[in-house]
Amino acid sequence: MMAEVNSLHAHAKVYIGIVHQLREMISKDGLQPGDKIPSERELTDRLNVGRSSVREALRALELLGLIETRRGEGTFLRDFRDHHLIDLLGMFILQDDKAQSDILYAKMMIEKEALKDLYYEKKKMDTLVEKISDSENLNEVFREIVLMSPNHLSHRIWNILNDFETLICGEKALTPAIKEELIKMLQGIQHQEKETVQETYKRVRKIVDKDVTISNIFF
Repeated sequence: MMAEVNSLHAHAKVYIGIVHQLREMISKDGLQPGDKIPSERELTDRLNVGRSSVREALRALELLGLIETRRGEGTFLRDFRDHHLIDLLGMFILQDDKAQSDILYAKMMIEKEALKDLYYEKKKMDTLVEKISDSENLNEVFREIVLMSPNHLSHRIWNILNDFETLICGEKALTPAIKEELIKMLQGIQHQEKETVQETYKRVRKIVDKDVTISNIFF
């Protein structure tokens, strides 16, 4: 019995190791969603592992929706934002009001940190101000704001939280009133007007999220 357990642990370590190697290889090769990944044979050679182990790791990633196999073409990376688990979690877990509130607050924490970073780095906002004029979606604007901050992990987390929120609440339209406040907020960053940034962000969130209380950004 102990031998069987040890064998299972050893198998799990090999499998997890292959998944980690695949992730590192994808990052090193600069592969993006929609790109083709190497064949099983090439992966076996590059990772120096058995072909059956590679096949098992790929099967698990496909079941998770992270890759897809197209007959006669090969295996491709999928866009994480199209991940079917987002739908399942939204349907079965995130109907709870507290969970929805937590998602919103976590999103706002990341947005406020991004605004603070841009303020202290004295970032120029001209390009983003121009984009707001043509945009129709509030979340797309905040995605750009978070993307401009130096914390790449925060951007990934914000994307996932935004997918959950959008699934539950739908897209948030960028009305003329919100556009005006956003432009003031970005100009406040550029002109180093802390109170302007703080107050305009509050007003934007008050319009969009109505009953949510927003704390100050900078303290």
